[in-house]
Amino acid sequence: MENDRIRQSDLPDALALAFLGDAIFSHAVRSMLVARGIFDPGRLSHLTLAYVTAQAQSEGFGLIEADLDESERSVAHRARNSKHLNRPRGVPAADYRRATALEALLGMLEVTGRTERLKELLDRLLDGLSHREDDLP
Repeated sequence: MENDRIRQSDLPDALALAFLGDAIFSHAVRSMLVARGIFDPGRLSHLTLAYVTAQAQSEGFGLIEADLDESERSVAHRARNSKHLNRPRGVPAADYRRATALEALLGMLEVTGRTERLKELLDRLLDGLSHREDDLP
């Protein structure tokens, strides 16, 4: 689908997009780690946590937020303001909402066929969050 032909009302619900975006982001992280030659399942799981937590995804959203176009901002805004977020204990609400915004954005890019933009943002996110691996015990 071409982005300029997609109306916001034609997109799935923001939380459905976030559900898809969560899987896309997790897959990208895992693929990147395996491509780096990390094959031990325990180490892979441990390193994945540097990227896929709400706090990491919130930070990642901050890395790209200023460069979003109008349709991307709109989807992120809808997701961030969704009323039915089931936030886990111990996760600040602001981080969880920003993580949900990021996931919905990635889901929207997938659904609309904007694969080049999706790849561009994933590359920026993975590169920008790589420092978090250094903070792991």
